[in-house]
This record gives sequence, structure tokens and C-alpha cells, in this order.
Amino acid sequence: MSNPSRDSPTFSVTHESAPSGTLVAGFSSFGLAGLTAVDYLVENLGLEQTGHVRAEGLPSITPFEKGRPRRPIRLYSADDVDVTVLVAEQFVPPALGERLAAAVLDWTESAGVSEIAVLSGVPIPHGPDAHRTFHVATADYHERRLDDDRVPPMESGFLDGTNASLLERGIDSPLGVGVFITPVHAQAPDADAALRLVEAIDETYDLGVDSAPLMSFAADVRRHYEDLAERIEDREPDGTYDRMYM
Repeated sequence: MSNPSRDSPTFSVTHESAPSGTLVAGFSSFGLAGLTAVDYLVENLGLEQTGHVRAEGLPSITPFEKGRPRRPIRLYSADDVDVTVLVAEQFVPPALGERLAAAVLDWTESAGVSEIAVLSGVPIPHGPDAHRTFHVATADYHERRLDDDRVPPMESGFLDGTNASLLERGIDSPLGVGVFITPVHAQAPDADAALRLVEAIDETYDLGVDSAPLMSFAADVRRHYEDLAERIEDREPDGTYDRMYM
């Protein structure tokens, strides 16, 4: 007999206090740039966990740190910080993104959240000049946050999963939604991409984030992969290793 919860995954949000009017979210996806960025925001801004999203019917993970387990999708806030941060370590397949988005949107509507900013990395072929952050945003979010062109629009394409569902709700409602997008490489975490997202959201919301530690970490990761590529080239002198995304 099939398990109904396995056949129909559901999501529910629990939050202990009133959130900020802005939710900043990062989800587990290719390159882990968005997830790394929001995790860094939580640490650097000294936010405390104030809620979580419960997933029923998905293969579960239980992340832990220093021997302590924690919920895989968490909400963080602080009284003196103007954003609430959603850190989603649980991978949610794009086909189930609408259900996760629906649960988050039901909560944001009841809690009076007026806008959502999503930090995301996208695995697209790109050259060095494309190492920057772009946006896809509803008209009201663009007018409030992005009309100075510091974060340029992404020209064309489509989004799927949770990001697409959040944007779709934003089109037809007062909720402003902006997705900050940067190209990512195959290695995880792509710390350089995460750094670009952190700098973009910090500039947009004037959060006062100190990005220097993340910048140092990104440089260490970059050197690691450069050294790895050199070692592979030494072993494969004929150039059989494809470095087009590095």
C-alpha cells in the first residue's frame, strides 16, 4: 500500500514571531551559491532561528553542526535587521517547487510580508564578463529596489521550480518578488558566485554585511580548483578535460 504522504509531499511554515516585511531566500540548487549566500547573511548579521518549514513526504535530511541537529529549512530574524532570511538546505525537486512556494506564500500573506528576494545561481555557459549578478523581478519590486540599474536585468529565458512559482504569484498580487541571478560553475560551493549575490543584496537593502571573510573563502576555493585543473591538465596533456565552465 502506498504512503499518502510520500505520494503527495506537503510543506508547512512555523514561525515564532512577526517577520520583517522582506524575506530573503536561498535554496539548495546547482553550485549552492544562493544557499551559501543566505547562510553567510545569517552568520554575518548575527540572526537567530525564529521558525522553520516542515516538509512531509520528501526524503529527509537532518543537517547538523558541532554535533547538534537542525531542521533542513529554517527562518532567521533579528530585531535590528530589516530582513528575515530563509535557508533551505533540503533539496526540493523543481516539480515540487510550486508546493513549497505555496506554503511560503500563504505564510508571507498572513504575516504581512510585502516582498521576497531570492538569491540564486544558474548553470549557464558564460565568459568572464558575465561574472556579475542580474535580476528577474516583478514591476513593483523593480520600481522599489532596482530602478537604478546597479543590478541589470537578465535578458531572456525562463525559471522553474520554487523561483518560478514565487515570481508568478508576484505578477498578479501586491507582493513584490525579485530573483537575483548569477552564473555558477560546477564546483560546489561556488563561493565567488555566492559573494556576488551577497554584495548585490547588501547593496540593495543596505544591510551592512562585511563580505571580507567570504571574499577570502572564495579566493581559497578558486585557488583550489585552479590547482586541481592544473593537475588534471598535467595528467591529460591532450586536452581531453573540458574546462568550458571554469
